Amino acid sequence: MSVDGCLDAPGPERLVLSGEADLDRVDAERSEADAIMVGAATIRRDNPRLLIRSPARRAARVARGLPEQPARVTLTASGDLDPGARFFATAGAGAVVYCAAPEAPKLQDRLNELARVIAVPPPVALAAVLADLSRRGVHRLLVEGGARLGREFLAAGLVDELALAVAPFFVGAAEAPRFAGPAVYPHDPGRPMHLAEVRQLDEVVLLRYLLGGDGPAARGEAGARPGQSGRDADADGFRGEP
Repeated sequence: MSVDGCLDAPGPERLVLSGEADLDRVDAERSEADAIMVGAATIRRDNPRLLIRSPARRAARVARGLPEQPARVTLTASGDLDPGARFFATAGAGAVVYCAAPEAPKLQDRLNELARVIAVPPPVALAAVLADLSRRGVHRLLVEGGARLGREFLAAGLVDELALAVAPFFVGAAEAPRFAGPAVYPHDPGRPMHLAEVRQLDEVVLLRYLLGGDGPAARGEAGARPGQSGRDADADGFRGEP
């Protein structure tokens, strides 16, 4: 994010916030993940590939008996996804789309073999998605955005680790999307996160916080991380991007 908390700038052009050193850090994080998740709006706006760039890291995954690339995961209420998006490029463990049940058959027909479309009752509840990912062998999930998806994860207490890369400039636009918009977060002033690391990556500063074990999921309330036993959908969870 920018110094003033923006994740992008207004307008059609994508704002680059990370330098090469931070992009390499993200590449390393991807190489340790079983799956990478982004929101449907991020796919439409940014058209991300979500692939590991380093040949050495890809080879190391294969040597460990893992797919060369992690699975790519998204959620959608409307099914408005372009089959030509780079998210659906054939690579590694492939793409998975959690879609509101009324739209799922049409989306599967449109995507054909490009992705596995999983129908879920609307609203698309984040906790139910995580429980299903756990059953599919996803134990380490990297959530890369966008703004709404990140906010819902944090507010639901489903985040074990938060990495904030702060770029050395301001955006200053009121209409720019911002990190962690208004919500009720479990880590308020009375329950702060643990600052585990501060690292300089060229001109970017990385702040790494640990949150696990102190949110609703850990207290047995609604929500479930991949690999945990919670199975009930959270009525206040992610409702799917339009």
